[in-house]
Formats: sequence, structure tokens, C-alpha cells
Amino acid sequence: MNINPADGHIFGYTVGWATGNDIGKSEEALTKDYLSANVWVLPASYIAIVRHQQGVVDAVKVFKFKVLGESLSIRFGLPRMNPGRQIVTFGGPIQESIASDAENLEDDPIFSVGGDLAFNWAYSNNGCRIALTGGHLSEADVNDDNTHGLGNHFAINPLTNTIVDNQWTHDISNIQDCPLQTCTNVRVQGTDHGSGPHLKSGPVYGNYAIYVSRTADKFPEPGFKLGLEIEV
Repeated sequence: MNINPADGHIFGYTVGWATGNDIGKSEEALTKDYLSANVWVLPASYIAIVRHQQGVVDAVKVFKFKVLGESLSIRFGLPRMNPGRQIVTFGGPIQESIASDAENLEDDPIFSVGGDLAFNWAYSNNGCRIALTGGHLSEADVNDDNTHGLGNHFAINPLTNTIVDNQWTHDISNIQDCPLQTCTNVRVQGTDHGSGPHLKSGPVYGNYAIYVSRTADKFPEPGFKLGLEIEV
């Protein structure tokens, strides 16, 4: 998977994650939004989230899943979305590598906070597909629009993957404390978001790619040139 928050395609909560349908082309897999249906169903025990600049690794975190061998199709599918809110890894990242010249780390949704990966974070009529436990994880019944990460939507039924209002979808939101009741300036990366007036376009920190493996517990260091498959 690859998320480019400024390619004109919105990779929000309801797009691709649950269905696992192909998105994008393999030749543009590291420059635009991309999902491989074939990879989505592969058994996975490790996951790497990689921020990259035009295919060159900028920062990477690798995690080990609590439950080994399940595919992303299972982990993000409809049965797991109700009730959702799974902490899917343990012990924090087993690898964290950041380039010495990496920028925009102070509020990066993956690399500015610690902890484990939270999937399908459903809260009230909102959802975030991937967040870090070191950030703010809203309580299930709290409508504060204040959990931030990858694959977001503020006006949906997150348990059934049903859109209520499409103007609040967005690819990537940065770490911030911006509760709905008092804040109208939700900082998102790039321009791939709905027209909701609280969503404010911002700089693109990079593309975010997700790799999975059954056995590989490490990932190449910053400076490595990415491909569709990685040999480690």
C-alpha cells in the first residue's frame, strides 16, 4: 500500500481498506495511492510503515503483530470493524530508523509519537484506520474528531463502513490536540481531503508505504530505494 496525500485520490477510512480491491497501477505504486489486492490477502506477521521521498526511505518503523499470520484483508475487513478499536502490535516498534536530515517530525502521525499500532479506531461517528497508541485515542462514545493517523473520516458509521457525509474524509492527519468542540483547524497533509471547512491543507511530509511479511523483522535503512518487493 502507498498513500500520497496530494495525488487527487482520497484514501480515507472507507476506501479500499475493508474491500481490498486494487487501487492504482503498479508502475505508479510509490508515487500515487496504491493497494495490491494480491498482497492484501497474504499472511503477515510483521508490518513496516515507511515514509519516503520519491521512493527513497526517509523513516521506517517495523512492528510485530500480536496475532501472527493474518492478512491485512482480515485485519481491516468488516468483521473486525465492529467494534473495531484493536491494538494489533505489542512492545512498540522492533525497528525505528529515521534519516538524520528528515524533516517535519514534530507532528508526524507515525514518527512523532511512540507506542503500538491501533487499527480500525472507531469512535462515535468517526474512524481512523491506523493510529499510534502514543497519540490520542478517543473513547468509543466521544465525538471529538481528535484521533489522527492514516485513513480518516469524521462523518461515517465506522462499524459498517458507511459514509454519512463525504466532506470530512481525509488521507493523513497530523498529531495535534484539536477537539471538535473548541477547534476548527484540523491540520492534514496535502490536499487529499473533503471540503469540510475544519480540514486545513498542509505540507506533504512524504508518501507513506506499508509493507508486510511473514518472516522479515527488519527493513532497509533510510536512503534505500524502494520497490514493490523488498529483499532483506
